[in-house]
Amino acid sequence: MSRNLLETDGPEWVRRGVISEGQREQLLALYPSEANAIGLLPLLGSLLVLLSALSVVAANWQSLPELLRLGLLLATLVAAYAGGEYFRWRGNTSLGMGLVALGLVVFGASIVLTSQLYQLIGYDLTGLVAWAAAGMGLTWLYRSRLLFLLTVIISGIVQGYNTGQLGAFSYLTAAGTALGLGYYWWRRPDALLGGVLAGGLLWQAALLINHLHVKITWFFIPAMLVYALGDWQADRPAGRALQGPPLAAAFLFTLGLALFGESDFYAGQLRAPLVPYLAALGAVLALSLVGKQRRGRLSGATDWLLLLPGFYFTGGLPLAVATLVVLYAYSGSVLLRAHQEQNPDRVTLGTVLFVLTTAVAYFKLTWGFFDKSLFFLLGGLLLLGLSWWLQRRAARTLAAATAAPKP
Repeated sequence: MSRNLLETDGPEWVRRGVISEGQREQLLALYPSEANAIGLLPLLGSLLVLLSALSVVAANWQSLPELLRLGLLLATLVAAYAGGEYFRWRGNTSLGMGLVALGLVVFGASIVLTSQLYQLIGYDLTGLVAWAAAGMGLTWLYRSRLLFLLTVIISGIVQGYNTGQLGAFSYLTAAGTALGLGYYWWRRPDALLGGVLAGGLLWQAALLINHLHVKITWFFIPAMLVYALGDWQADRPAGRALQGPPLAAAFLFTLGLALFGESDFYAGQLRAPLVPYLAALGAVLALSLVGKQRRGRLSGATDWLLLLPGFYFTGGLPLAVATLVVLYAYSGSVLLRAHQEQNPDRVTLGTVLFVLTTAVAYFKLTWGFFDKSLFFLLGGLLLLGLSWWLQRRAARTLAAATAAPKP
């Protein structure tokens, strides 16, 4: 709900008798038009002043005495946190949390600058891990979505620097992100936070796979563990948001395999030892299915179609056909569930996935055998047929809903 929606659609709701004019005015009073502007102006002004001060300091940083540099960093850090507490105490929570988040960023910058000053950052990752840990602590202290999002980003940056520059993987950072932020999300489920958390965890999982130099497909063990966690979450929108990034990664991987997996060179980089890999994947699958069963969502088990290990086929036509069958099965299941749930967004998603799979199938399997004009003709007929079928299903659904007796 927003003031803009009340102002544009509110009169129509009153005309239809959904709400009374008095109720509309009461709702408008809850969203004063000047509140956002009043809260935004000080924030923007503070940011401009801060950027001005930072530009002056940065331009003269190397020429400043060592103690002065340390004093500036400490003063900025204290000012950010003190200002945040002050504005929170005065009731301006948005500006207060913005300053606390700024303090967290300044804390990380202080670690980097101090380490550079004493030539420590190239040898020790403790300071950067402390930055991520501070973000997790502040997230729990303030119960802030902003700090949660910022901490996920910071943890990803810290892990990327560790693996890329120091050649080490920080298991402490990964565990803190998964357990500290994961438990926070579990207790306070949120769709946006779930999607960002899953993306951050997948990023760190990819860095771990690269650091260990193991087969790429081992990535999907931690990725699908994240997915399975979403099956156990009672809040369905939040759980589905957590599952989005793992499913997107699995679909893109299978799509890439359909496009480029005809060479055994690529498939050889994917084939983990069969028995250990399938055992680990089966354990995660069992965990996911138990969660789905307890939450009454067993129809969502079709998501696991994307994890069928088709890459164990030899390269060439068998691998291309296997992956395309998986893609068609998954996109078809998405469309079927969308119509059963009457979810227009999922219908759109399923249609896009189906069309994308069809395009890949034609380019991989038929482009060299058909004349180009016949290719476009068959592709167009397929899309028109799919559109007709979807419209027919929608019309039947609408007719059934209209004919249903009202309670």
